[in-house]
Order: sequence, then structure tokens, then C-alpha cells
Amino acid sequence: QAQLVESGGGLVQAGASLRLSCAASGGAFSRYAMGWFRQAPGKDREFVVAISRSGGARSYADSVKGRFTISRDNAKNTVDLQMNSLKPEDTAVYYCAASSTKALPTQGFEYNYWGQGTQVTVSS
Repeated sequence: QAQLVESGGGLVQAGASLRLSCAASGGAFSRYAMGWFRQAPGKDREFVVAISRSGGARSYADSVKGRFTISRDNAKNTVDLQMNSLKPEDTAVYYCAASSTKALPTQGFEYNYWGQGTQVTVSS
């Protein structure tokens, strides 16, 4: 059973960059596809990006394509989200998630495990 802990959130100005990290423990990390989701106040949780078990495939939401990059290190049991050119609309709690059921999941129900979330706030 995987435990996920996110870090790296904070308050930045529009146009700045942040790097989120998710550390996994308690399971065979390389067996999980990993993803990032976010939830803004008053809105539903939305998919941001996913990466396959090997890291060879990625899927991005249209809203973050070209600005966000996901990567993983199976030796360190970590998955990172590099966020560039941040916009106020990127403000949300960002969640790391792990899936043992699908190769490149983009829906929340396809994930088994979730972190507690980290706040990202982008000021205009």
C-alpha cells in the first residue's frame, strides 16, 4: 500500500515557476502509474498530468501543456511536477496520486492512492 507525500507548494507571482515533488513509500513504486490532480476552491478536482510506470509516456491536460512537465525517478521513488509560466488560474491544492490499475490514467477513479495535497497560490 503506497503512501504519498507532496511538497514544494507555495505562493508565487504570475509568470514564476514552482517544482512540486511527491515522495512514495510502502509499495513497489515502479508498479504505479503516477499522476497529479488539482482542486481550486469551489471547483471539482481536475486532472493535470500523468506518467506511466517507466516514465516513457505522459499525458497532459490542455490547460498545462507546454508549461508543466512531469518526471519520475524510480530509484528514488519520487515524481516531480515542474510548473513554469504560472497563471492565477493555476491556483489550487495539488494532489499526487498512484495507480496500479491502468497504464496512463487520467481519471480520478483510476487511482488507488492519494497524497494529502500541497497548496499552490499564484498572484496576479
